[in-house]
Amino acid sequence: MSGGNLRCVVVAVDGSQESMSALKWALDNIKLRSPTVESPDDGAFVVLHVQSPPSIAAGLSPGAIPFGGPSDLEVPAFFAAIEAHQRRITEAILDHASRISSEYNVNVETKVVVGDSKEKICEVVDTLHADLLVMGSRAFGPLKRMFLGSVSNYCTNHAQCPVIIVKGKDNA
Repeated sequence: MSGGNLRCVVVAVDGSQESMSALKWALDNIKLRSPTVESPDDGAFVVLHVQSPPSIAAGLSPGAIPFGGPSDLEVPAFFAAIEAHQRRITEAILDHASRISSEYNVNVETKVVVGDSKEKICEVVDTLHADLLVMGSRAFGPLKRMFLGSVSNYCTNHAQCPVIIVKGKDNA
């Protein structure tokens, strides 16, 4: 993909080996349009990470603690602890992506949003007017995919730009 006509490529990362392989693939194979004086923002890879909302990460919603659970006063502290843990995870994921990206001489930006992964990825792609979305495939089996859904499948059908799914060697 060396045409150099791509202005913005979004690479979705979730910390999995598959998503980091997708980042490496994108950096190895995609040439972006070079920035110019007229368009200094051209030519950016955007590494996107989507955090789950704390209530989803905990498997519950505020105030929905079952019998014998913490009081309403303890719930905010519980959610604050989950948010802090998610920030640490996000920092580790973005640090890993930055180490990978540092090996290449390209402009890489990072973006973090909170929400449902598949919907947020498509929203960011649309907001940034991305030319391409690159993501890894975790290759869940049919049962897991039925319950968890396939983020890559959703994005392939809903993103407002072409989508490249990079399969791991075990998924091919």
